[in-house]
Amino acid sequence: MACAELEALRLALLNITGTTDEHAKRHAEAELEDYLDDPGPIQALANATTLDEAQRHLDAALVDLEEEATRIDEDDPQSGYLRGRLVAVRDAERSLRRIREGADAFLDDLGEAHHTLHDAFPVED
Repeated sequence: MACAELEALRLALLNITGTTDEHAKRHAEAELEDYLDDPGPIQALANATTLDEAQRHLDAALVDLEEEATRIDEDDPQSGYLRGRLVAVRDAERSLRRIREGADAFLDDLGEAHHTLHDAFPVED
């Protein structure tokens, strides 16, 4: 069982930030194997190029993972891993939301700084 959601999120963040860490990219792609060829939330997340896309596709992948976790038998040897994966993906979703909120706050701060600068040093047309 691969940590598909986490590796797809890593690929999305590599896309979004423009990071060219080929080792990280190859590792994530190897972990995802067939997921990259299968249309769905994991493939869409791996190909995300914006924070909004990443959040939307991670949410969809989380729904699928939650459904899988509810179907697995408690005695299944993969049960513990699947539940741990669910916790890790929920944590990643919260972290991604904080990144988005931080980016939005930064944009607001830049706008405020711009207005403050023009208030302090008015430009005449």
